[in-house]
Order: sequence, then C-alpha cells, then structure tokens
Amino acid sequence: MRAKEVDAKITEIPRRIAALGNRVLDGGLIDREEAMFLFGLENSADIHTMLSWGNRIREHYKGNKIHLCSIVNAKAGACSENCSFCSQSAAYQTGSPRYGFIDPEPVADAGKEANRNGVTAVGLVAAWRGLKEGPMLDEVCDRIAEMKEQGQTRPDASLGLIESQEVADRLKEAGLECYGHNLESSKRFFPEHCTTHTYEDRLKTIGFLKKAGIKICSGGIIGMGETREDRCDLAMSLREIGASVVPVNILNPIEGTPLENQEPLPPLEILKTIACFRFIMPTKEIMIAGGRTVNLRDLQCMIFQAGASALMVGNYLTTLNQPVEKDLQMLRDLGLDPDWDEFDESEAGGCGCGEKDSCGTPESVEVAEAVTA
Repeated sequence: MRAKEVDAKITEIPRRIAALGNRVLDGGLIDREEAMFLFGLENSADIHTMLSWGNRIREHYKGNKIHLCSIVNAKAGACSENCSFCSQSAAYQTGSPRYGFIDPEPVADAGKEANRNGVTAVGLVAAWRGLKEGPMLDEVCDRIAEMKEQGQTRPDASLGLIESQEVADRLKEAGLECYGHNLESSKRFFPEHCTTHTYEDRLKTIGFLKKAGIKICSGGIIGMGETREDRCDLAMSLREIGASVVPVNILNPIEGTPLENQEPLPPLEILKTIACFRFIMPTKEIMIAGGRTVNLRDLQCMIFQAGASALMVGNYLTTLNQPVEKDLQMLRDLGLDPDWDEFDESEAGGCGCGEKDSCGTPESVEVAEAVTA
C-alpha cells in the first residue's frame, strides 16, 4: 500500500468521528448505522479520538457540572424476579441481606448525609416486583413526602414495575420528581437475563410515569454477555423513551447468580460505550453507577472524558463503592463541579427524540448493583 493511501486510511476514521461530533454539537442526532460505526471502533487511537469528542459534547451541553446521586436500599432481598445479574433475587443463594421496608429514621439520615456531601438526589430502592395500590404504597408515599419536607436533597425512587396510572399519580402527588426504571438491555437480549417479567412491562411502567409528569431515570447494564448491537439498541431505545438520566452500570458478577463467572469487559470497551451513549443522547445526564470501581479501577476519572456527566456516589445496593470523599477529590482534580441542581435538556430538543415540545412515548410502552430495582 502506498504511503498516500496509508495516510488517507489513517485519517478517514478520525474525520468521520469528527463529522458526527460536529453534527451533535450543532444540535443534530446520529442514526443507528452511525452509532454502530462508533460502537465498532477497535483501534486504540480511534477510540481515544472518540473519547475526546465525548468530552467535548459533554462540556458543550453540560459545562463542568456533574450530577451526584446516591441510593438507600429501602427493602432488601427476597425479590420475586429472576434477573440473572441480581444478588437480591430469591431465586439465588447469594448471602445478600434481607429486610423489610425501612423506617423513616434511616431514610432521613441518608438525606442528611447526602446533603453534607453535596449530593443532589437520594433514591429509595426496593427489591420487589413493583408497586400496587394498598398499604405499602401509602408507606412509600409517606417516605417520599418526608424526604421532600426535609428540603435538603431531591427524593427519587426506584420501586419496580407500576401496573396502573393511579399508582404513578400517587407518587407524583407525594412529591416524587424522578423515578428509576432501567430497560437493562436491548429488547432482543432482555429474555436472556429475565423471564419473570418482560421488556414491554418496563416500557408500560415508564409510560405511566411520564403521563404523571415524573422524570425518567433509565439505563442499563453492560457486560452481561450482550453484543455491541445490543448496547447500541439499548441506547437508541433510551433516547426514544426520553430518559432524563441514563445510568450505565457495569456488571459486577456476584457469587451465586447465573452471571457469577461472566468475563468482565475491558476498561477501554466500557469507556467507548460511555462515549457512544453521549453521542446518541448528547443532552442527557449519562450517569456511571454500579460496577465502576471494580471494572475501571484506576481509569475511573476517564469516564468524564468519555462523556459522563453524573456519578453514583456512596455504597451500592449490596456492594461497596469507593469513599465519597475520594470521588469529590477526583472531581476537584478534574476541575469539575458537583453543584448541579436541575434537569437541563433544552439545548437539543427536550427529551432527545427530536421534538421540541412533545415526545411520542408508547402508551404500553433489575445489576449486580444497579441504580434501579
């Protein structure tokens, strides 16, 4: 191959990445074929080029603000669902803690601690199938209202499937602003890791929540054995449903679960996935959550270069995270500011679907350590 042909081949991919990056910076969106081009990058230099564009897109739409979030395991273990990544499923023997719905005091304490650390939101997470009308819904709404009255951090929740509009409306009336409900994976791959409920059940829950006026926190788990096409389709679906916050969890295999021996993803593949999510959903909060410490190790700070704009801090549901103080120091060292206080999606069409004022969410339309139940 001639020198000129080699030079042309070397520059072709960076130029294509740059063209897509500039389109996103100008308010445009990339399609599935273009997203798959990014997911398919193999050369380390090309991947780092894409990471730099992920960082540029993040700074363009989010500045130097980083959204911090934490969770409270409000009801642990003995979950009826058989999600193959989850240590809290009753189907597996994992030694995970089990207890019923917690009293008000631990929730209040979690809110106070979060406020001391500058954390924006605290999410109530429960290991069960979901919420229905009845005494448990009343108790959940009481916890949300109590957190709201503290006025320190925003009360969020991740309480599984919702089977009626009335339940979603009750949560909104109690003061809930954002609900976590991961799609987890692509529609095609979903039955590979859960058979006790369906992908469509999750879309239906999200539809109820959006109709109630509740913001959606929805993402997924990577590293479960899915393909790059599955990750791409997950990201495209998250854009379609209009998720405001998109948690990216990396599988942390737990002994006793069906995925306990799953081979971990290489750190560079994880960072590339984060950047792809940023290209696909430029205005959203891309949050790095469960599994980051064990999978990324010393490369954790690169998640922001790849395009992440939010971080789960504090411990996860059943495993430990690194100390909050270490995360805050990391942000200071990078010149990033955790003083985030609102959803900001106005720059590129609201929900990310391309429509300025509305989104066509379908009407019928859990990770070893995920943000959502």
